[in-house]
Amino acid sequence: MNPFDDHLGKNPANAVALSPLSFIARAAEVYPNKDALIHGDLRQSWGETYTRCRRLAAALHRQGVGHGDAVAVLAPNTPATYEAHFGVPMSGAVLNTINIRLDAATIAFILEHGGAKVLLVDREFAPVAAEALARMAHRPRVVDIDDPQYEGPGQRIGEIEYEAFLARGDPEYAWRLPADEWDAIALNYTSGTTGNPKGVVIHHRGAYLNCFGNAVASVMGPDSVYLWTLPMFHCNGWSYTWTMALLCGTNVCLRRVETRAIFQAIKQHRVTHLCGAPIVLNMMVNAPAEERALVDHPLEAMTGGAAPPAAVIARMEVMGI
Repeated sequence: MNPFDDHLGKNPANAVALSPLSFIARAAEVYPNKDALIHGDLRQSWGETYTRCRRLAAALHRQGVGHGDAVAVLAPNTPATYEAHFGVPMSGAVLNTINIRLDAATIAFILEHGGAKVLLVDREFAPVAAEALARMAHRPRVVDIDDPQYEGPGQRIGEIEYEAFLARGDPEYAWRLPADEWDAIALNYTSGTTGNPKGVVIHHRGAYLNCFGNAVASVMGPDSVYLWTLPMFHCNGWSYTWTMALLCGTNVCLRRVETRAIFQAIKQHRVTHLCGAPIVLNMMVNAPAEERALVDHPLEAMTGGAAPPAAVIARMEVMGI
């Protein structure tokens, strides 16, 4: 008989579910006043971000959202999309970020197949969202995101705007870690190029461990400033949404991936890291010389999704990246 078998089972003192939700609670406690999110003129601390995520979780709970329910987001790289990565699973629900480039039929399929109970939709994508919803037999509740950085057309199609929705939530909402770390935290879909999109489920444990892999592979720390050139809807931003909370670094949101905006953000915010598919790197190396000249400090780029051409890597290195 093994003497260690007795009285050494799992208990709250020696076992806790692995979840990236623990990262933002720690970030808010250790660095409450440090910039978590930068978006245009917005500077939002980790303390403020944690409070807003708790409000989102509480507001979703009031809507009847609970364990295992899906909450979809159709939005670009904005603070609301980032907050959903924590607020949605804090309510016990599963986050479904949807590719903003998809057509209405594909979006409708994803919403129905994933069983979304709530859809958060950015005003820019209201027309395609409205068309998708019109195709559905059972529509989710809709919350409009009115991003101040967007000045184009687009009507509100939901029952309430995002900030008003958050105002309904308790800032002290007593969220809990998942009872089982294998519970789903996110649901992503393929683009549907070979038929209907295929769903891929990520669990809390997998997301948690992937964040540590990101931190080690990217050599990132609390002083890291990360520019969102990679869509948060692509595999939850390769888990860098949660990784930045682990690191207590700073996220710089980028609504549109355009070279001038990229290089201006790099210069203004002293960006240290960014991610993107090779097409993003190709955009950067082919940008006008006056834009490329804005990179005047050390910067690291992580790329994937396809094999980047050697010539692109070489030109990035010439730029100091």
